[in-house]
Amino acid sequence: MLLPLIAAAFLLAGSGSAVFTDEAWNVDYHYALLGQPKQSTSFFHQPNPSSRASLVYTLSERGVLGAVNPRDGAVVWRQVLLAGASAHNASFLRAGEGQDVVISGIGSQVAAWSAADGRQAWSVDFPGPLEDVEILELVDGKDTSGAKDAVALSGGDQPVVQRLDGATGSVKWQYQLSGTDVPYQVSASTTEVFVISLHKTILGYLKLKVTSLDPVSGHKMDEHMLSSENELATADTIVTVGANSASPINAWTDSTHSVLKVNIMGTKGISSFDIEKHGGEAVERVKLHAPYHINSLSHFLVHYETATSHWAEVFHVDLKRGQVEKAYSLPKLAGRGAFSTSTSDANVYFTRVTSDQVMTVSSASHGVLGKWSVGGFNVAAANDETAEPIHAVSEVSIRGDTVSAVRSAVLLSTGDWVLLRDGSPVWSRPEMLASTVSAAFATPAEVEALVQQLEAEAHSNPIEAYIHRLTRHVQDLQRLPAIIMSLPQKVVQGFLGTSVDGDITSDSFGFHQIIACATQDGRLIALDAGNPDKVLWNQQIADLQPGQTWQPSVSSPKGGVVEISSKASAGVQYNASSGEQLVSILPIDVTADQAAQEVKYAMHDGGLEATVDSSTTWHFMPTSGERIVSLVPRPLNDPVASIGKVLGDRRVLYKYLDPNLALLVTANDAATAATFYVLNTVSGAILYSNVHTGVDLSSPISSMLSENWFTYSFTAEASGDSPKGHQLVVGELFESLVANDRGPLSSTANYSSMQTGTEPFTLTKIYQIPEPISKMAVTRTRQGITSRQLLAVLADSSAIVGIPYGVVDPRRPIGRDPTKDEQAEGLVRYSPVIDFDPRWYLNHQREVVGVKDTITSPALLESTSLVFAYGLDIFGTRLSPSFSFDVLGKDFNKFQMLATVAALAVATCVVAPLVTRKQVNTRWQFM
Repeated sequence: MLLPLIAAAFLLAGSGSAVFTDEAWNVDYHYALLGQPKQSTSFFHQPNPSSRASLVYTLSERGVLGAVNPRDGAVVWRQVLLAGASAHNASFLRAGEGQDVVISGIGSQVAAWSAADGRQAWSVDFPGPLEDVEILELVDGKDTSGAKDAVALSGGDQPVVQRLDGATGSVKWQYQLSGTDVPYQVSASTTEVFVISLHKTILGYLKLKVTSLDPVSGHKMDEHMLSSENELATADTIVTVGANSASPINAWTDSTHSVLKVNIMGTKGISSFDIEKHGGEAVERVKLHAPYHINSLSHFLVHYETATSHWAEVFHVDLKRGQVEKAYSLPKLAGRGAFSTSTSDANVYFTRVTSDQVMTVSSASHGVLGKWSVGGFNVAAANDETAEPIHAVSEVSIRGDTVSAVRSAVLLSTGDWVLLRDGSPVWSRPEMLASTVSAAFATPAEVEALVQQLEAEAHSNPIEAYIHRLTRHVQDLQRLPAIIMSLPQKVVQGFLGTSVDGDITSDSFGFHQIIACATQDGRLIALDAGNPDKVLWNQQIADLQPGQTWQPSVSSPKGGVVEISSKASAGVQYNASSGEQLVSILPIDVTADQAAQEVKYAMHDGGLEATVDSSTTWHFMPTSGERIVSLVPRPLNDPVASIGKVLGDRRVLYKYLDPNLALLVTANDAATAATFYVLNTVSGAILYSNVHTGVDLSSPISSMLSENWFTYSFTAEASGDSPKGHQLVVGELFESLVANDRGPLSSTANYSSMQTGTEPFTLTKIYQIPEPISKMAVTRTRQGITSRQLLAVLADSSAIVGIPYGVVDPRRPIGRDPTKDEQAEGLVRYSPVIDFDPRWYLNHQREVVGVKDTITSPALLESTSLVFAYGLDIFGTRLSPSFSFDVLGKDFNKFQMLATVAALAVATCVVAPLVTRKQVNTRWQFM
């Protein structure tokens, strides 16, 4: 009899956390991101040489390689090559003409991937960091239909050049570089492989050293030094070195960008060109665009940028005379612009993208072959920020002597990656969100304004409250026409059950909260949690220099306000709905949650120091050999619906509830041990501690604290009697383990965190789980009545699961079946192994990659908690751990209900006269 009850209990636990069928793919959302693309590692390419259909390939600043469908912007496939990469990591992506593979290089690894599905064909590890990777279009001196080989250059202590077989990745030859010169780049022509190194002179300047290698044997054929005079002080002024074209070139400028120097690789001659100032503005950036196909014309474009304008010049290379000549110029235009190179057979085309137009010209002549207006990029920008193109890659369609169509994948200054087809935006991908480092929920300013007005009326005298309300109603009359016009739509939405999917201004259930995301490159982006398809606003809030990063903290100290703070700068507040800057506040050194508790934590002499109002209250020093891993305080907004846990026999176990709790994790690398402490953050007292030995400290250790319970997870190393496994520990704190007894607090009228003798009683259980948990969070509701779910991020399977608390409840009986009273509480027999139920997976079939953290927020409905996960991918959903008990589901048949009410009304109208007549007739009969 007990087995069916236990099975039913597990079924209820699982179904309680499941997502309804009509909510899957509806209330949740997912951005499968790549990160902001680099121009040098982005291009259009045909994955199947026999088909004309192309994909857009990129190796992003986040170290993610992927292919995007240019029709709708969907990711066809992606591979995370270097987790945690940034824009400063050297990376390379190449594709041979007519090849069905793409070759990547990042870190110290070169790999080949199927262009169609992203499967890895081979990979090679180098002894040092990669400096360049190129494709050999000619194999052993002749063009073949097989896989084209790659040439890779690595630096470090033993710089080497290797030719890799395109089919297997095996090394065909290698050339060891000698001397103290720094390897910089490799390139190839039809007959030679060129290795460029940076040679430092006695005066501290740089010269370009060119080494020519035989592409068949790898033997050195020639070596010479280019006379750069005193122009190259750093490598930053090198515009480009080489390209896989018919005539690779070296180009550089002086430090003031006043002269352009060009050398045809393989020769010693240098051509000089004065850079026109165009009104006296200083040139800030110089870029060079050249084709990467071996059979293309030897033409290239130089792009000049000032602070307020840009222009370009096109050059031709005369191979017979070994000369470089300026062909024509493209006019100066205000604002920023992007140029891209496309080829068709041997012809080369340059596409110019600005904020208001797209234009394509041939490299042979300045005549415009195609021109289209750009009506707008359809991206959000706050404070009148203009979205301008940063760089672009294009694909042109040629019909006769004109360009019939052009598709351009453009990275904008807002961080959006958009595709323009003939100037019209087709799709937009918010790739700036891939570098989100902090996020927080905030109430829309419009909703908070109404709340503040109602609070003002509630806390004033009746006369002032009446005047205030009358004034507010008069102001509301101004919106009466718009309200009347929207009534039919609201009626239809209510009838169809879509009213919950409205907008921020009509958010009845609290689903349309604003999510503020701060990115690593200094941007602040706002999303609508109920309608994430559109970015609300997006703006640059930190002026970061090249190579500079920041670690901001986002919070919402009050409704309608988003606050950004960091250790290096003062906190700044913004309007959550518009992004308008409100006020700056004093600098703070801690995260927002800790700051609001007025307790600041800082590492000091290897320990943890807590201060309140600049006064040190306590100092926690780990034992010798231990280091602090993490500190997780109890959330500020952590409502508790009941101070006790009601048992099956109606008695009560009183919870140990203290807002000043924190879970501290330390590690001992020598002993491979981890210690977990529950601390009182006011007194510094240790309320609970546990040591686990044989812990794999290279794996993630995650922890979480809420209400009166805590949980942590780690990976245990294999021992003599047990294999390596992943463990989840859950503990619950009580005032007493005796029902209806509050222990030492039973006779205490007042309680202080500084008093002794009030340590809690702790129950813990350890569970074996199938994979490690990288991050933890817990659902939150408005009153804390709804049961909790433990949210676990599974990095190995790229998933997020919501584990019902009843499954991990530490009060589950051990070695026996639960009693009737325990069954009434929902307790089941303890099992040391927990398998993640497929219904617990919040992401369904999606892969949520690179999640760094998960945050939650209560909706206005008690049943619902909002969830938002960020990292590389963005994922959000709504959860109802105890079902949606306070709102009608979408499966509720409103039509049937209205039809029933209408039928009853009609029946009442029809039957009422009959009943009246019968009553009258009855009375006459008695008379």
